[in-house]
Amino acid sequence: MEYSNPYVEATMPAAVTQLPFREFLTNFTNTLETVFHQRADINELETKRGLPPYILREILTADPFMAFIPKAYGGRGAISHEGIEVVSAASYESLALGLTLGINWALFLQPVNKYANDSVKKPIFESFITDKKMGGLMITEPGFGSDALNMRTSYSDCDDHYHLKGTKHWAGLTGTADYWLLTARRETAGGDLMRDIDFFISDNNKAGQIIEVEEYFENLGLYMIPYGRNKIDVRIPRLHKLEPKTTGISMLLDTLHRSRLEIPAMAMGFIKRMLDEAISHCETRLVGAKSLFSYDQVQQRLASIQSAYTITSAICAHSSDHAGVGVDLAPHGLKANSVKTLVTDLMQEAAQHLFQLVGAKAYKLNHIAGRAIVDSRPFQIFEGSNDILYAQVSEAVVKLMKQAKETNLFRFLKDFSLTGKSVEHFKDLLNFNLDMQLPQRKLVELGKVLSRVVSMEMVIDLGLKGFNPGLISNSITMMKQELNNLMVSFSITNSTLVMADYKDDSHWGNFVIK
Repeated sequence: MEYSNPYVEATMPAAVTQLPFREFLTNFTNTLETVFHQRADINELETKRGLPPYILREILTADPFMAFIPKAYGGRGAISHEGIEVVSAASYESLALGLTLGINWALFLQPVNKYANDSVKKPIFESFITDKKMGGLMITEPGFGSDALNMRTSYSDCDDHYHLKGTKHWAGLTGTADYWLLTARRETAGGDLMRDIDFFISDNNKAGQIIEVEEYFENLGLYMIPYGRNKIDVRIPRLHKLEPKTTGISMLLDTLHRSRLEIPAMAMGFIKRMLDEAISHCETRLVGAKSLFSYDQVQQRLASIQSAYTITSAICAHSSDHAGVGVDLAPHGLKANSVKTLVTDLMQEAAQHLFQLVGAKAYKLNHIAGRAIVDSRPFQIFEGSNDILYAQVSEAVVKLMKQAKETNLFRFLKDFSLTGKSVEHFKDLLNFNLDMQLPQRKLVELGKVLSRVVSMEMVIDLGLKGFNPGLISNSITMMKQELNNLMVSFSITNSTLVMADYKDDSHWGNFVIK
């Protein structure tokens, strides 16, 4: 593809803000084409740790961050659908690059935009535009991953600043980002920590705010993104504390739920790439004197990837309309968790399908199919392990059913705002009385079912707007098959427990004829 990026030659950011979005996006994708396929080879870049500075600089000349910044601060307007499409375009070429942009967007720029003091926003946003700086978020701590609310990083009040101390790890862009959002709990006079959580903006280029990287992790996959363990011992100016609308925990939930509703932006580009790669390979690969594309089992796998494409498209459309920074998403955990779990499962499944279709060649590190499996796998863990989030989805629905004094799952979902249309397609599977005292493993299984019904509501809504009806119909059919399999598993009673002392009488060699 010929490289054409006219606004790079215009030194004023205003040229970018005035471009029609389609032209802006085309210029960005052209830049990625040039960088990853002409200046360098993306298949080689993604086998090495880190991103060469000249590659990152050239990508940022296309000003993708402009889509994430309000017009009042020199950006394009922080319009949800623009952000989603920019991140999706990056993820099509490189999931690691898409995640890099997603971290800057959902985990730094959006919460700063919504909760930071006005006097603090301007220089930060300007530095993203003019100096191509980056930002990230540090929440997770050793010993406190999913148990984030019990984090031990603390802060105390000083005369003109806050003093934060603690340890954070697994923050994407460790050692690379210029700005960090740091989470901490206030330390009381008695040395205890308050329950609420606060956010602080740390500038890694300012004395007293530099975060020491104690260790870089040898992360499996997503090689472009550095992760590690960070020592927090910083002094943050008082104005750099975010200002919650109510509580810090609500601010945290609003931020995380918005991020979970925007993970589909990364999934969109990634799954589209899996679909394009799979179709291309199957159309050109000959097996038994006919193309792989003509085999029925191959069609099943391709249809599964295409269904994932349709579902993710629908979720992106929904998030564009309902996940902007002006919306308080703190109360919307059920929807956010449903979207995050399903779409990240779809990413991994699409990668597995592509790998199986490509065969042995996919096992090479420089082939996208093998990397796709490893790169997409952590999405099922970070921002909430899917097992935990599926259980939370079920717990939320059970709680609502108890409040409504309804025990029949279909009747409840029929009147529920997130599932009213989609549940009609699955009535035969879901028309039963639900046991309100489910063990955790059954909560997880039910959560998988509910997340898919919630997401199919978005698919139906997209179809009503005119989206390709064939894709909508195929996706509903594929989902019926998947839900049927899930409900079979859910209906089977299984309380099997692991035998910790399993070694007694369990060596097979003792039970063969000698």
